[in-house]
Amino acid sequence: MSVVPVLTRGTRILARALRVTAFFVVAGCATVQNADPRDPYESWNRAVFNFNEGFDEAIAKPIATGYRDLLPFEIRVRVRNFFANIQDLMIGVNNLLQGKLGDAWSDWTRFVINSSVGLFGLHDIASEAGLDKHNEDFGQTFAVWGAEEGPYLVWPILGAGTVRDSFGFVADVAAAPTRWATSDAAVQWGLWGLYLVNERADLLDATTILDESAIDKYVARRDFYYQRRRDLIFDGAAPRPPREQPPARDAPRSGREPADAVPPASRAQSPDDTVFVPMREELL
Repeated sequence: MSVVPVLTRGTRILARALRVTAFFVVAGCATVQNADPRDPYESWNRAVFNFNEGFDEAIAKPIATGYRDLLPFEIRVRVRNFFANIQDLMIGVNNLLQGKLGDAWSDWTRFVINSSVGLFGLHDIASEAGLDKHNEDFGQTFAVWGAEEGPYLVWPILGAGTVRDSFGFVADVAAAPTRWATSDAAVQWGLWGLYLVNERADLLDATTILDESAIDKYVARRDFYYQRRRDLIFDGAAPRPPREQPPARDAPRSGREPADAVPPASRAQSPDDTVFVPMREELL
C-alpha cells in the first residue's frame, strides 16, 4: 500500500472505518470448508471482494480507462513520477526504521535531485544517475520489527491486506508528506483522486491478464498479494520455505504397520521399498 495524500479528518474516518469493519469480521463471519489458514474470514472477504469488483467495474475501471485513453503516455509517466518522488521521503524514513541507512540516504538523495533538477519530480533524473527506486512502507517496517501479519482481510474500496499491513496503511496515510505540505482541502483531495486514477490506469492490463488466467479470481488475487508482499519485505531475496523431510526408512508409514511387523517373505521388493526423493520445490 502506497502513501497517498489525505486530509487529517479523512485519516480519522479511515481509521474508524477499519476498526468498525474489523469488529464485524471478528464478531462472527462464517468460514468456508477447507479454508486457507491465512484467510479464516474467507466468506466475509469474498463478499467484500465481490463488492469491490462491482465498484471497480462500474466506476473505477471506466474512469481509469477514459483517463488512459485521453492522456498521452508521456503525461501519465510524469504524473507517476511526481507521486513517486513524494513517496521517496517516507520510503527513506521506513528504510531508516528498518536499519537500512544506505538505502534511506539514497531515497532522500533521490528526492532532492528529482525535486530540483527533475522539476518537482516530473522527471526521474535520479534513476538515470544510478540511484535505484525502492518500495517500502510501514507494513514492511512492522514486519521487519517482528509484528505478526495476522489474518488476511479485504476492506471495502481499499482492497486486500493483512492486519499488520492494514495498520501499516493507516500509518502510511497519517505520515503522507502532502498532509503537512498543504492545508488546502481541494488540493489534497484533488491529489488523492489523481493518484488513484493514475494508479488504476497503470494496472488495467495487469489485472486483465491475471483475471483471465485465473480459475478463481479471489484465490489468484490473494496468492498474488502474499507473494508480492513477501518479496517486498525481503527486498526480493525471500528465503525458501523449509523443505519437508523424507520419512525415515524404518519409520512406520501412514496407514501401514511397522516394517518389522511384516513377515520377511511377504516383503519381496514392493514399490514402497524404493527410496523417497522429494520433488524439487519451485522458487517463489
